[in-house]
Amino acid sequence: MSGPDSFRSARPEDYESIDMLLRRAFAGAAEADLVRALRHEGLVETEVVMPWSGDVVAHLALSRLVAPAGWLALAPVSVAPEWQGKRLGSRLLAGVMKLAAIKGQTVVVVGKPSFYMRAGFRFGGMVSPYPEAVVGVAGGTAAEVVYPAAFDGI
Repeated sequence: MSGPDSFRSARPEDYESIDMLLRRAFAGAAEADLVRALRHEGLVETEVVMPWSGDVVAHLALSRLVAPAGWLALAPVSVAPEWQGKRLGSRLLAGVMKLAAIKGQTVVVVGKPSFYMRAGFRFGGMVSPYPEAVVGVAGGTAAEVVYPAAFDGI
């Protein structure tokens, strides 16, 4: 089976498919609720999808942090369960991180270091509500990170 080879900006007509993808990829509503709240608060800086056969099979969102000013949070990165293991998430992440680097943006992620280090994230030294070992930064140095209220409970 071939698959998607490009990504594009998410459009309002994608939001329902994104919501369903997030619920399937994470087996629950927390990430879908997070993305909806971030959109509602006007905090989404970049939101991209990989479409395939009229469906969204991968999604990534970058949203503005409260502090440091101008920094972005990468959350979530999702791939439909039937597409996982086919490097869609890695390709989507690499493309978005290239764009962030060109723009001179600093991006913070909470996640598995072995996955995100391949995209240029460095782990350790970050102060945040999450365990230091799983908080990475790309394009900046260690700092104290303040997330928007939408992240409370995630």
